Amino acid sequence: MKTVSLKIDESIFVETEKILSKIKISRNRYINEAIDYYNNAQKRQVLEKQLKAESELVKKESMSVLKEFEKLDYAD
Repeated sequence: MKTVSLKIDESIFVETEKILSKIKISRNRYINEAIDYYNNAQKRQVLEKQLKAESELVKKESMSVLKEFEKLDYAD
């Protein structure tokens, strides 16, 4: 495990302490789970952006191929 020192806004700290007193888990566990959750959310956003960009590239190439097919003469 790594030790990290951080500064938390007073209002966030107070709210966190209230929640912790009700759910009965350690502050350390709570913060670890929160960071893990946020990391996963950020990974999903990065993947979504990547997929959108790649989808746009495929779309452009597909349209280009479609236009080439439309130019072909299908007469027998």
